[in-house]
Amino acid sequence: MITWVRIGIVVLVLLAVTLIILPFQLIGLAFDLKIRRYLPRYWHRTACFLLGIRIHVHGRIDRRRPLMLASNHVSWKDILVLGAIADVVFIAKMEVAEWPIFGTLAKLQKSIFVVREQKRRTGDQVNEIAERMSAGEIVVLFPEGTTSDGNRLLEVKSSLFGAAAAAVPHTKEGVVHVQPVAIAYTRVHGMAMGRYHRPIAAWPGDIELGPHLLGILKEGAIDVDVAFGETVDFRAGDNRKHLSQAVTSRMRRMLVKHLRGRDYETL
Repeated sequence: MITWVRIGIVVLVLLAVTLIILPFQLIGLAFDLKIRRYLPRYWHRTACFLLGIRIHVHGRIDRRRPLMLASNHVSWKDILVLGAIADVVFIAKMEVAEWPIFGTLAKLQKSIFVVREQKRRTGDQVNEIAERMSAGEIVVLFPEGTTSDGNRLLEVKSSLFGAAAAAVPHTKEGVVHVQPVAIAYTRVHGMAMGRYHRPIAAWPGDIELGPHLLGILKEGAIDVDVAFGETVDFRAGDNRKHLSQAVTSRMRRMLVKHLRGRDYETL
């Protein structure tokens, strides 16, 4: 009974906050005001607080611009977590725009939707990414291309870094700063989550969203470590695969460190 009361309170409060912020966000989107960039951060922070997601940040976001964050992808909660830490914009596949609830939220945050299969649209998409980064926005890329079970880093698709490579000529300084990020869900109710319990936090995609979301609401206390690594500067003429390898290595090292409590070199 107490669990369902808590769930009801969470839903009502989050709905109320959404209705308060929504008009201002719509105005910001309509007139492309800077307010549209930071309002989502307050919404994400509220959502994390209500869901019981406790964020522990390690390192800091690079202050240089243009900046792209390359992060591992465990769940839809990654959006809330990163969105609560900084004013970011996400690169998402076009299908996300059609998802219920999450698609609407993504549009309200002015996410960049890309169609990977249609090369004729690549130029327009790259131009938008470059323009957004040049304007000082922090763009988030999930180079795995899908969500994992949270226990490991999946194969990183170097082709997805094409957005950074193609954006370089469009930037003022001729460089894109790519910073690796590792998101590790480590504890539930203050106790070590372990690899077999991590699916509580992870959402591989083959699990129905409704039951998964309900499970998160029932748990109500999840700790997540977010580590920001050493930035890789990507310039014209640099190799995209080398960028992918450097970023992947740093992401994996940080992820293992926070999942297992020890550095990657000791494995």
